[in-house]
Amino acid sequence: MNYRDALAWLYRTQTFGIKPGLESTHLLLAALGQPQQRLRFLHLAGTNGKGSTCAMLDTMLRANGIRCGLYTSPHLFEFRERIRVDAIMIPEEAVAEGLTCLREAVESWDQPPTFFELATALAAWWFDKERVDLVVWETGLGGRLDATNAISPLVSIITPIDWDHQAWLGSTLAEIAAEKAGIIKPGVPVVSAPQVEEVRAVLWAHATSAGTVIDFVEEPWNHGPLALAGVHQRWNASVAWAALKAIGVEIAQPITRASLATLSWPGRFQRLGRDLVVDGAHNPQAVQALVDTWREVFGDVKAHLIFGVLEDKEAEKLLRLLRIIADEVWLVPLSSSRGVPAEELLSLAGESGFASVRVGPMEKALAEARAGAFPVLVAGSLFLAGEVLALLSGESRPEVSSQ
Repeated sequence: MNYRDALAWLYRTQTFGIKPGLESTHLLLAALGQPQQRLRFLHLAGTNGKGSTCAMLDTMLRANGIRCGLYTSPHLFEFRERIRVDAIMIPEEAVAEGLTCLREAVESWDQPPTFFELATALAAWWFDKERVDLVVWETGLGGRLDATNAISPLVSIITPIDWDHQAWLGSTLAEIAAEKAGIIKPGVPVVSAPQVEEVRAVLWAHATSAGTVIDFVEEPWNHGPLALAGVHQRWNASVAWAALKAIGVEIAQPITRASLATLSWPGRFQRLGRDLVVDGAHNPQAVQALVDTWREVFGDVKAHLIFGVLEDKEAEKLLRLLRIIADEVWLVPLSSSRGVPAEELLSLAGESGFASVRVGPMEKALAEARAGAFPVLVAGSLFLAGEVLALLSGESRPEVSSQ
């Protein structure tokens, strides 16, 4: 297959949905020659901050001359963003080669693998071919039964845990925490962000059962400036720093500090000029951090909000939180099949107390909002963030993915 054919085949596998479990991933990795056995992983799970913490780990390692593979999800623009070596996206030719091997391997399967299982196997295959020193490896959903859990890491990293994918992970915070704690392995050190007591107890119990120690970071990063705005990012940086210490990576502090001061991670309180902020916050905990950061940066100045959300998110809670910093809202549709039609959000926005509520396409919302007197905030979904960033950069619409 060429690149376009390979990518089209991969995206068609999204129709198989989400399938928790590791059996298919183990079989895919075996078909590729067990690349994960020759790699060293830093494995991350959590509800919020995973992507930012991954980006921080990646930039810190690269700044110190360590060849680093980075696997994250979802992408903002194109699939290749998910798999990077030393910040360079996997080449199109490699995607075609790897997916062709995987397609041939699964042709006789009764139960075909999912999009995320294939992407995960492809990432391990590429990192092995590129002989990276370390891999920063982000879970997709949960932890225990997530495809990324088919590896043995050097350290397990837990970012803040909150309500998240209840249909898959459980109906209580303790159940959700237990699923994410599934990345904890016997004898492997664990580093965690501060957690609420219910979650902390679950993580502690899992670490104890695995015969390992867990280090809960106790203070935010205070060793220099961060390019990513918000107090929550200082906690993420502290977690990343503690994880590197846990595995004994030798890092030069001045170089490492400089890397964090210049880090770019799109869609996380990303400021484009003085009057536009794009943020992928899509659950109550992340939106609360966004509200706090907006106040930190803009004070009492209100935002003109552009909002779109996926169907499995708590739209009402998100709108009520965002109402604190915005009087006006444009409700826009998402390209994703999981996007909530903007018209269905009208009553929720009205009940949340916005003085002005409008519905329309994202292009019109962005143009009219930016022509107004207030700074503009785009929030509610990483998918929306990707669409806006693509529009502003003059690129075509992002590759739409449901996983």
